[in-house]
Parts: sequence; C-alpha cells; structure tokens
Amino acid sequence: MKNYVITVNGNAYDVTVEEAGGDVSAPAAAPKAAAPKKTAPAPKAAAGGTPINAPMRGTIVDVKVKVGDKVTNGTVVAVLEAMKMENDIVSDKDGVVAAVCVNKGESVETGAPVVTLN
Repeated sequence: MKNYVITVNGNAYDVTVEEAGGDVSAPAAAPKAAAPKKTAPAPKAAAGGTPINAPMRGTIVDVKVKVGDKVTNGTVVAVLEAMKMENDIVSDKDGVVAAVCVNKGESVETGAPVVTLN
C-alpha cells in the first residue's frame, strides 16, 4: 500500500493506493474546494462609441493602444490569452480610441468591451 499527496488546482488530496487483489482503503477526506476566483464586472463602453468586444473569455496580456490613438480596420488593439494561446483583438473599422476598458492582467468574459472607438 502506498500513500500519495496529489495536488489538483491548488487543493491537496491524500490518496492511498493498494495493488489489485487486496482491500482498497478509502481516501482521506478531501479539503473543501476554494471558492472560484471572481472576475471584475465588465466595464461599460464609452457612451456613443462603438465597442470592440472580447471574442472569448481569457486574460488580457497586452493592450496595444491608448485613448486618442487612431486605428484602422485590422489594427491590433489588445492581446487576449485563452486556452494557452494568444489571440489578437483587432479593430473592425477605422476610428479614434475613445476609451480603453481593460488593463493588462485582467480577466474578461466573452463579449466584454475591450476598447471603444469614436
């Protein structure tokens, strides 16, 4: 019989393993899982502007524009990491950045405004 401590998502579990043919011991009681990390509520897009929204849930790893920058169709405005892949969030039209709604390191939900264009 062997005892192991297995860590899953930051929670440690004591596990006892026995070879086939013997009695199997019940694992030790697992600790209660921590409450899921909450993301900040999505900021509101600037009034009257056109938002560029996050296409999927993830973490903002870079913001490429600031308020007042001119952008054209296809300009990368931010980089979103989702499922261990970096995805460029691009402008779908020409305009001027009216508001940057996210910061580097923030988690965003699908459809959350990233920047707003005028």
